Amino acid sequence: MKRITIFLAFLLCFAACADVSAKTRKKTRKRARTTRVVKKRKAVPQKPPTIHENPYLCCEDTCNHVHGIDMSHYQGEVFWETVGQNAKQSYVYLKATEGGDRIDAQYERNIDLAHRHGLKVGSYHFFRPTTNLSLQLENFKKQCLPGEQDLIPMLDVETTGKLSTVEFCDSLIKFLGMMEEAYHQKPLIYTFRNFYNKHLAGLLNDYQLMIAMYADEPPVLADNRDYIIWQYTCKGRIVGVGTQVDKSRLMGDHELRELRYIH
Repeated sequence: MKRITIFLAFLLCFAACADVSAKTRKKTRKRARTTRVVKKRKAVPQKPPTIHENPYLCCEDTCNHVHGIDMSHYQGEVFWETVGQNAKQSYVYLKATEGGDRIDAQYERNIDLAHRHGLKVGSYHFFRPTTNLSLQLENFKKQCLPGEQDLIPMLDVETTGKLSTVEFCDSLIKFLGMMEEAYHQKPLIYTFRNFYNKHLAGLLNDYQLMIAMYADEPPVLADNRDYIIWQYTCKGRIVGVGTQVDKSRLMGDHELRELRYIH
């Protein structure tokens, strides 16, 4: 009996030692896990957002280009005093007319207040190639009065009106001649890069161009033409305007005086 008691006591002692040893091994493994060194990944440098990713980023705050905007009734009622005081804009092209009978609802107010608050002002007509050309010119002339212009008139060319390229170009060239005769100077032509490349490349060498392409790098035209203005975004923001705004800038060594209206 004494031997059995000793044997049982030995077993109990052995089990207790084994339990302590297992707990010790667990704690050691736990410590090893918590003290393991984790290698940190190198931070990848982030590119600053462009104006196309952040419309509140102002190109004019970070460069020395001459900047401007174009406006129409789509911008609603503009606080021109605020625009003149706070935005680094040198010029504005205002929509005056479209086709044979449309007049921009904000044109008269816009041109008056833009002048009062220090911007150089020009006016533009949205060209409808299938609408009677004489009606279009008369519509524009009634609004775009020479005495109110600082900059040469601009023709907004964005549609062929479902004409063939040959028919469309024939209509456009005729209307440009009519505008030049009426205002005694060649108008500025506004269009998009892709539209120019498809329909107008090589045709307008005697005219100044304003090219729209909403990208981070200036557009290149199919005929490698030089152009005076690049409209680089339609989503700009300006204090004093409650909506998005088309923003543009002069290219290279071009100066605003090249667009001066000759009275």
